[in-house]
Amino acid sequence: MFFASDNTGPVHPKIMQALADANTGYAMPYGADPIMEQVTTRIRDLFESPDAAVYLVSTGTAANSLILATLANPYDTIFCSPVAHIHEDECNAPEFFSGGAKLTLVGSDNAKIGPKQLKTAIEGEETRGVHGPQRGPVSITIVTERGTVYTLAEIQAITKIAKSYGLSTHLDGARFANAIVTLGCTPAEMTWKSGIDAVSFGCTKNGCMGVEAVIFFDPKHAWEFELRRKRGAHLPSKNRFLAAQMLAYLADDLWLENARAANAATARLTRGLKQTQNTSFMFEPEANIIFGGWSRAGHQRLQGAGAQYYLWDGALDGDDPTEVLNARLVCDWSASDENIDRFLALIKG
Repeated sequence: MFFASDNTGPVHPKIMQALADANTGYAMPYGADPIMEQVTTRIRDLFESPDAAVYLVSTGTAANSLILATLANPYDTIFCSPVAHIHEDECNAPEFFSGGAKLTLVGSDNAKIGPKQLKTAIEGEETRGVHGPQRGPVSITIVTERGTVYTLAEIQAITKIAKSYGLSTHLDGARFANAIVTLGCTPAEMTWKSGIDAVSFGCTKNGCMGVEAVIFFDPKHAWEFELRRKRGAHLPSKNRFLAAQMLAYLADDLWLENARAANAATARLTRGLKQTQNTSFMFEPEANIIFGGWSRAGHQRLQGAGAQYYLWDGALDGDDPTEVLNARLVCDWSASDENIDRFLALIKG
């Protein structure tokens, strides 16, 4: 019963096999391998963007931070949600890689950036001349850190505002595939057709060992990104092992198959929780993350049985067994119906 994170799940067997297959003979380093050439073509086709610049890195933090460093000057500010991953969970990496650009937190609803709040935040900058930060890119986390998902209309509203001020927009797609499954759209529709300039195409949380794609829809950013990636120590010499993961991930729509499985597991868990007495939800689950609450006694039974998840608030030890404590649950591609049903049975006691 592992629901702590989609990072806790196993690597998909097809990904492991691809790594083994790539581990024969010799291949040119630093992205000059033939597998990377196939990956570049595949991603350009998938995103309907024949001129897109495509790169691979091993972590989501590197993907997000290097993209934002490429789009932002050191004296700029990057606009993002107060619960954006780049703000809450990346140890100031965007500020570090950009050489000092700051983050401006934009008030939001359901963990999303609100268009009106974004306009107000943008208007609030470049008002102090040389004494204040300049306006920089806007960053959207497509599956937010609270489990909600931006609709296409919401993305378009944000990018429209950003472009009206001459600003670019980055999409943090750590759970890109989960969002695609939720929205039922194409990668192009969720990105450049909605005004996104660059995207972190996440794979590690969805069955890969460790690979993320960086995609710039305008290739003018390519050379600067390459220099920043090298300077930032994220140019892998044995790139073929990143490329092999990505190629297997995209083959036969494995990326969508895995995301459908994770989202379906989350829906099953959500239905079960809603059928359990005295449960509540902080946010309506829209992809593969749940923020839900149930009794302390239920938590104690689960913890005693070895269930892994994060208690979001409150203490496991307490006098009132009926007090509702909130938790964060995340399903990955390998989550089984059996473990979900066992988890729910333990809550009910």
